[in-house]
Amino acid sequence: SSFGDGRVMLEKLVEQPRHIEVQVFGDAHGNVVHLYERDCSLQRRRQKVIEEAPAPGMPDDVRAAMTDAAVKLAQAVGYQGAGTVEFIVDGSKPLGVDTFWFLEMNTRLQVEHPVTEMITGQDLVAWQLLVASGEEIPLAQDEIPLMGHAIEARICAEDPADGFRPGAGLILEFGLLQPIDGETIRWDAGFETGDRVPSNYDSMIAKLIVHGEDRDAAVDLLTETLSHTQLSGVPANTGFLRRCAQSDAFRDGTHHVNWIAEQGDALTQPPAAHQHASVLAVCDIELDDSAAVTPWGIRDGFRANGAPVRKAAVAVGADVDWFDPSEHDVDPDAPLPFVTDISPRRYAVTTGGDNVLVEVPDYDADVEAVLGGDSVSAPMPGKLLAVHVKPGDTVTKGDPVAVMEAMKMEHTLPAPRDGVVESVEAAAGDQVAEGDVLVHLEAE
Repeated sequence: SSFGDGRVMLEKLVEQPRHIEVQVFGDAHGNVVHLYERDCSLQRRRQKVIEEAPAPGMPDDVRAAMTDAAVKLAQAVGYQGAGTVEFIVDGSKPLGVDTFWFLEMNTRLQVEHPVTEMITGQDLVAWQLLVASGEEIPLAQDEIPLMGHAIEARICAEDPADGFRPGAGLILEFGLLQPIDGETIRWDAGFETGDRVPSNYDSMIAKLIVHGEDRDAAVDLLTETLSHTQLSGVPANTGFLRRCAQSDAFRDGTHHVNWIAEQGDALTQPPAAHQHASVLAVCDIELDDSAAVTPWGIRDGFRANGAPVRKAAVAVGADVDWFDPSEHDVDPDAPLPFVTDISPRRYAVTTGGDNVLVEVPDYDADVEAVLGGDSVSAPMPGKLLAVHVKPGDTVTKGDPVAVMEAMKMEHTLPAPRDGVVESVEAAAGDQVAEGDVLVHLEAE
């Protein structure tokens, strides 16, 4: 029905698919070469998450068959420029010359082209410019090297623990705490500290590419670098990427296109040790009295009629607790927390790539939070698609009140508590800013 063609196409069902693609280049002189293959099997909703080159477990005869098929396809259409020939591969069995099938061809450079540049030592953008100006491809097929292993991780402003909700906003801190040498670590970023992530585009804001002498070395470097990647102010998927790379399935190369969906919370939810380390880091800051200029600023827990009590009240989400850092051990395997002071009483902590917002309670504001609040506000800039209520309607906590679109995703906004709608401040089709009040409930 989409193409006005009544014919039916039957395709082979591959239940555990891998996604392997071949980088090709053609010029106006009839030359076509390949620059080996990339494995892009780690995907979420058919969007690539981590890509690598070459493909893990790729036998020489299968590489020869796959790259030969890609080159023949490009030759058959007289292709010029950079392109990617993509294949679906049966991941339920070892790679063989009869386990892959043509999927599509992308007639451009792709997001993951840096891993090909890392293993070949070539600048594919420079190649494009040469070919476009009528020059021949710089190297013959037998001159293109294959050196080591490279992996790329897509850094996105999104919250894996909340259904990968994308997040626009001001970036407070962003960057790697490891040296970027361009050879073992490459950092292709579109944003930096102080930039604002808009709601108009895809949530990807940077690419981390690493290179090692073999795949194990590359995976180790990727996980280590993600542990020291700081992104605060907007949600981040760096912790999720780190858990993917640390998993047995990824290290063994047995992951497939549906693997992330099958793992669920094991990948998307930050480990308790990361949250614990983040909370204790804030407690240490709150209890630090090194800058005290009067006796009243000394936080040693002194009490006139009892033993000293040295605790700090901190909140993560709705959970508030008192912590004495001396009574809590930090997991030695937990990465070092990096703390960003957002505002008085609020800290963004990045631990192992996971972002944790830790607050020192303001009890007046907490009363309002416990009651659920009287309004529904836009959590990010975007377009309001629908408003499901009108003044006078009765709502129950959690009822869908409005739907908005931001960063290519739809978000349903729920009622914060039981109540009656007092007013509606926006209509479907409106562009709204982060924090704009959309619906008021009658005060209780």
